[in-house]
Amino acid sequence: MNILINIAIVLLTFCLMECVTWLTHKYIMHGLLWTLHDDHHNKAQTFFEKNDYFFVIFACISMAFFILGTFITDLGFLFYIGIGITLYGLAYFMVHDILIHQRFKLFSRTNNFYFRALRKAHKVHHKHLGKEEGECFGMLFVPMKYFREAMKTFK
Repeated sequence: MNILINIAIVLLTFCLMECVTWLTHKYIMHGLLWTLHDDHHNKAQTFFEKNDYFFVIFACISMAFFILGTFITDLGFLFYIGIGITLYGLAYFMVHDILIHQRFKLFSRTNNFYFRALRKAHKVHHKHLGKEEGECFGMLFVPMKYFREAMKTFK
């Protein structure tokens, strides 16, 4: 029974991270910390961007949950929250940096309607070069209109 609760904590955390991502992206990345996110919308000429610091910030948060969950609660729920955050971070990296932005040339020929919808939503987000007037701030859960568009062009 305990293992099912732990799996549920991981899955719930993973899903809630999409909400955290949306809120962080809209109000922190496009707000208070725009100086770190700006070079992601206005392409820097280097492999690394200041925007990559957000990866470090979320990794530190995840590590804090692992540490607290290991040493304070003896593999309690905080540890499994750390796993959920880490898995979401891995999914975010795979989708955002590899699949969408092709920072590593993998999966460049993927032609799945879900990935087409993700790419379209992200493209719409990036059409705004400034921090205002943005849309589509999430990552893995895409508004239905982009799925409909992707299905129309799916071969």
